[in-house]
Amino acid sequence: MNLHEQLGALEVGVDQLIQAVVAPQAQNIPETRNENATQAAPDDRAVPDVEASAEAEAEAEAAVNEGAAESAATPDLPTLEISRPAQNEITMTIGGQTVSLRPEQIGQLIEELSNARASMTPEPPPGIPPGWRFVSTKNPVMAVQKQSNGDRLLVMRHTGHGWVPFTFSPDMVIQLYMMLTKG
Repeated sequence: MNLHEQLGALEVGVDQLIQAVVAPQAQNIPETRNENATQAAPDDRAVPDVEASAEAEAEAEAAVNEGAAESAATPDLPTLEISRPAQNEITMTIGGQTVSLRPEQIGQLIEELSNARASMTPEPPPGIPPGWRFVSTKNPVMAVQKQSNGDRLLVMRHTGHGWVPFTFSPDMVIQLYMMLTKG
């Protein structure tokens, strides 16, 4: 199964998640008065008790709303499970659909997720969160390129994240140099 097929399987899992949320909500839409009015009494000569009918309709609507609130509070949604069956493999399961990813596919997934996350809010915290777990790369492979506006593009190869690009203004280059050479 190639990466596009695996991503397709993940998209199917996401679609199942959406359906699991939307379908129960659609079933809990209360009936309208017109629908109730079309139900005729068995005895056409009977005069409807308008007060009792309105009261019963209000009670029924309240019961439907309570049921909707209860089902919204405890939806039975598929979960994401991630496991590592082998050194060079990760499996992801969503709603019973399992996808196996190899290292190059994991790299592509990390890149796509990283690009998407960069445009989301809120941004990652400005400081390092307590208890944050990470893998650092000692003496990473680097490439530097001067931009036409004087900025510097620094690309570093992290063993887990792959190639990670950073752009520094000239002032930031000086600050970075001072931080790295500080005793």
